[in-house]
Amino acid sequence: MRGCRAGALRGVSPLDPAASAAGPVLALDLGEVRTGVAISDPGARVARPLEVVESGRLPEYLEELVHREGVAEVVAGVPKTLGGEVGFQARKTLSQLEELRRRLPEVRFVEWDERFTTRLARSASAGPGDGGRTPRRSRRRGAGRAGKEPVDHLAAARMLQEYLDLRERP
Repeated sequence: MRGCRAGALRGVSPLDPAASAAGPVLALDLGEVRTGVAISDPGARVARPLEVVESGRLPEYLEELVHREGVAEVVAGVPKTLGGEVGFQARKTLSQLEELRRRLPEVRFVEWDERFTTRLARSASAGPGDGGRTPRRSRRRGAGRAGKEPVDHLAAARMLQEYLDLRERP
């Protein structure tokens, strides 16, 4: 069942309709260097990519966006291991998330298992037949990154749409 992708939120089910806030929902594809941001429509039915933000300026950016758009709920991607466990990268993400929770106590944060969202977003934005993969000869360390457009906001939108779709189910 897809519902198992949702993370726990301090004893509250992330898909509990009573706990879901009215208004637009944000999603964050948190990273060390940059963070993808997506937002839903005011009815929280359709997600759209917003932008990619430098992670160092995320707290201030998020505070301004939350207040300007009237957001009361943020879905944050947590990159679990293939086995579904919290590994090194997920712990770093959870640390970033705790800082955001401290700065925005009025916002409900939902942890969402976001395995593969960036890879799927890159694949979706690739040309036909490309699959989003870097050609074999340029897979060397650091190769293939130059000139690539960030897809973090696309990954955030994909994650947010998954969440919204699952939340709408009876």
